[in-house]
Amino acid sequence: MHDKQDKFPLIDLRRVKRYAISERLNKTRISDLGKPLTGKKAPREFFASLPRFLKARELNEFMALVIKARRNRLPFHLLMGAHIIKVGLAPVTIDLMKQKIVTGVSFNGAGLIHDMELAFFGGTSEDVQSGLADGSFGMVRETGELFGEVVKLAAQKDIGLGRAGGLYINRMKAPYHRVSIFAAAEKMNIPVTVHIGIGTDIVNQHPDFDAAMAAEASYKDFRLLAAICSRIDRGGVVANIGSAVILPEVFLKALTVARNVNPGKSRLTTANFDMLEHYRPRVNIVSRPTHKIGRGFDFRGHHEIMIPLLAWGLKAGFKS
Repeated sequence: MHDKQDKFPLIDLRRVKRYAISERLNKTRISDLGKPLTGKKAPREFFASLPRFLKARELNEFMALVIKARRNRLPFHLLMGAHIIKVGLAPVTIDLMKQKIVTGVSFNGAGLIHDMELAFFGGTSEDVQSGLADGSFGMVRETGELFGEVVKLAAQKDIGLGRAGGLYINRMKAPYHRVSIFAAAEKMNIPVTVHIGIGTDIVNQHPDFDAAMAAEASYKDFRLLAAICSRIDRGGVVANIGSAVILPEVFLKALTVARNVNPGKSRLTTANFDMLEHYRPRVNIVSRPTHKIGRGFDFRGHHEIMIPLLAWGLKAGFKS
């Protein structure tokens, strides 16, 4: 049978070669379908009920690798943008530290700023638009003074910005220290590092900001992170949560130093949690560090939903 057209002939579909469904390898199987939950279910049952496809499957795989690393006493280190504090996730992070699931945290400069504002004032995150219009954005005096005191303490003690921040908050008995990641880390002897960029933080606008002292303290934290990466690179896990530029760049350099100073067989797991796809987290966290020697995951979603969900699953799996 031939379809007639003036110029262009149609394909003859009777010529296609077909085969039985029993010969086909199926990606979707009954055993992998999602399961409805009824009544009150434990978190382990919830995560087991998720369909075994795409990001649901990958989230379970990532959590299993975190739990495996921690049971082998290897690090689970968080790289966190300040947005994590601004959307109320400090208590969730502190709880994971208390549960001995999270072993260390790294922030950009804004992370320390927002953490201190919460600890001392019970509030943070100003209206940038209105403050920018009249030149008042970032000009709160007390914030600049607090940051300056932390920088001085770091110099006096010859320690990094992260530890100095927690030490200062605890020494001053900040009214809301219980929601401070830095204060909790210092009490639990968990490393927390701060990686500043000059000109990126509101404290840089203040006349009493000492750039040299702040940079020296932050550089100590870079060296500390590089030391931590030496252990991460032997089977540990890193998760970048909400840092689009600074921490992915810092991590890549710190990991390079670790591999240079402590050569050996690299093996690690990484994950990026963000609301949008960004170039540096994708390549500096997910793909480059794990190339041929590990596994990189990339999750998209709002932090205020994704991170409590992640914490819920990790706690349930770690206790099982």
